[in-house]
Amino acid sequence: MKNKVILTQTYLPEAMDRLRQGFELIVVEGSGKEPIEVLRDHPDARALISFLSDPVGADVIEAGSRLKIIANYAVGTNNIDVAHARRKGIYVTHTPDVLTDATADLTMALILAVARRIVEADNFLRSGNFTGWKAQLLLGKELRNRTLGIVGLGRIGLATALRARAFGMRVIYYDRRRHEDLEKKYGFEFFRFVDLVKTADVVSPHIPYSDDVHHLFDRDVLGLMKPDAIFVNVSRGPIMNEEDLAEHLEQKRLFGAGLDVYEFEPRVNVRLKRLDNVVLLPHIGSATDRSRLEMALMTVRSVEQALAGQRPDYLIPGWSDDSG
Repeated sequence: MKNKVILTQTYLPEAMDRLRQGFELIVVEGSGKEPIEVLRDHPDARALISFLSDPVGADVIEAGSRLKIIANYAVGTNNIDVAHARRKGIYVTHTPDVLTDATADLTMALILAVARRIVEADNFLRSGNFTGWKAQLLLGKELRNRTLGIVGLGRIGLATALRARAFGMRVIYYDRRRHEDLEKKYGFEFFRFVDLVKTADVVSPHIPYSDDVHHLFDRDVLGLMKPDAIFVNVSRGPIMNEEDLAEHLEQKRLFGAGLDVYEFEPRVNVRLKRLDNVVLLPHIGSATDRSRLEMALMTVRSVEQALAGQRPDYLIPGWSDDSG
């Protein structure tokens, strides 16, 4: 008898076909049920493949009494009660590395879209307002000689910083630890967080979510930014206070913002939706065919390894040898 694997939402056909070859695949999406209900219907399920939008709390974990692994189809795992999974001896895996370039590309796309008012210009033309070239029509900002402030110089932060250098931008960064090797190699400059926020023309956080950074970008921090600065967030929604951000943008205390993630996703603050100086994307940071397929195959690999009695390759950071 094949082991049962529960997949909360459909994803790439190649990955689903591979799962069906080795397991009895049960897909939650379209069943009219929540993951916890499906787990209760199939208490012998051995694996759960979840998405970042799926809350996997203690109640869900308890319903999966025979789970060996929760494979999250994302880099972050803040949707999962990891501590409870550890206590139950359940592996938790994620999909690191493969979405670095896709997310860094999107970060630069947002920076450019806000700086050059791309979406606003597109809407202007489509609305029939373009009557010819004008000297002051939709003036934006050039990136050359502007300062990009990266908060969190991990894989995605670094990839974004390198792209920014190609546009002639100065790169400053804040991280919990200094990266003197990267400073020497690329000319990056380390700043204290507050000084970075005050100095940067574009602020782009690339940090995982935790309680420590909840509403990191609130009224006080946003108030330190230059009035013509740009804020971009492709990281995690709850690191910003959307009400505070909307207030600053409405009052033109920032030039603009570009967002791919939201505080109460998928709900987006209605004040932000009304503004022309905000570019809003539906959480598509990793949405390239290559990245999404590789992510899916990583979840399959993690499930295959765990259910074969092996230690999965893609365990979340900090997983000790005696976990699982």
